[in-house]
Amino acid sequence: MNRQRVLKIIVDIAMTAALLLLMAFELVGRQAHEWIGIAMFVLFVVHHILNRKWTGHLLRGKYPPIRILQMILAVLILICMMSSMVSGIVLSEYVFEAFSIRGGQSWVRILHMLEAYWGFVLMSLHVGIHWNMMLGMAGKAAGKRSGKDAARPKACGTWIIRLAGVLIAGYGIYAFGKRQIGMYLLLESEFVFFNFEEPRVYFFIDYLAVMGLFIWIGHYAAKLLRRFS
Repeated sequence: MNRQRVLKIIVDIAMTAALLLLMAFELVGRQAHEWIGIAMFVLFVVHHILNRKWTGHLLRGKYPPIRILQMILAVLILICMMSSMVSGIVLSEYVFEAFSIRGGQSWVRILHMLEAYWGFVLMSLHVGIHWNMMLGMAGKAAGKRSGKDAARPKACGTWIIRLAGVLIAGYGIYAFGKRQIGMYLLLESEFVFFNFEEPRVYFFIDYLAVMGLFIWIGHYAAKLLRRFS
């Protein structure tokens, strides 16, 4: 595997970790949240630089359903990311304190929360759509098996991965309800509630499972749409 592919994997893993930490807002502290937000934005820019060939081919070729979905998700994620950064600067109490605007912070805070949760869902779906490619890159990094003897273990491994995906998605549905994420997505609450008494690892397990749920949805939605390509 060449260096650029390795760098892409590292950046994607770092973005996933940053995304989970950003969702923990009050649990990691507001100052840390702001620095992680900046790191996330930098990683987002690096991600697009590394994938500049995809951007350069936007106006070329046909647009089957799967490519349309990829395009819509990319635009929505860009909107969420840019507006999150702008609203984050307005709300900043540490890193961009000099640029913060004291008036109208209540509605900016609501907007920032809404962008965060929809960004979380959209980015997870985006990962799911590209899951096959990521598995392929991981497979190349680990080394491929070859020959007839490898066929049975490979088939067995595929079913284990599928079962794990179903289990994670199943728990993700439970965690989605437990953490009331739907309520935040639909703006039924203007504040995010955190349980400071529970171990933080439980929070991250639940949000990782919810991420897994939307990755699972994106993966199988992409497989379905590719049949119409």
